[in-house]
Amino acid sequence: MRRAGIALASVFGVGVVAAVIGVIVLVVIAVNSLSGVLSSSATPQALTCPAAPARTVGGLVVPAGPVAGFCQDRLVNAAEVIRAARALGIGPHTQAVGVMTAIGESGLVNLDHGDAVGPDSRGLFQQRDNGAWGTYEQRMDPYTAASMFYAKLVKVPGWKTMTPTQMAHAVQVNADPDHYAKYWPTAKRVVEGLTGETVPDVAPQG
Repeated sequence: MRRAGIALASVFGVGVVAAVIGVIVLVVIAVNSLSGVLSSSATPQALTCPAAPARTVGGLVVPAGPVAGFCQDRLVNAAEVIRAARALGIGPHTQAVGVMTAIGESGLVNLDHGDAVGPDSRGLFQQRDNGAWGTYEQRMDPYTAASMFYAKLVKVPGWKTMTPTQMAHAVQVNADPDHYAKYWPTAKRVVEGLTGETVPDVAPQG
């Protein structure tokens, strides 16, 4: 390296060689710094849930958590969605569709407010005050809201042949029909964690 440096200095001059070496050093530092940022951001902080005794919702034992990144307060809402589906004879796949939709709409929080698109939206499913989703009290009750979601879903022609996000979109009519797709893996883990049942990616045809 010393001989190469001397050769470069003789050809280009000491100043040019020093500048080139300086640029190389800066690039190495930048690459090392970027690697540090990427490695730290790729390791998310573990979620710690408040200690709490297990709760039972419709026969489902809801732990303190975390389950799929959710603590008990949100898992209870997921359990209500599952309970509503079971009351209608709906199995694990479509139970997870309901949980996925609630994650996409509210993060499994029973919201008492809407947004810019739907200021009158309320509850887990952000159902509108347009007469189609019952009273305010019904929209704010997770079990009832989920029951209304499923009641509309099973009336959609060919709903069992749809993908999970298409099923959700058929009911919610979101501006982006693929909005819910990214929540599907998480919803599966929630349902599997609360029920102990395997959630298939395709709805049973029968």
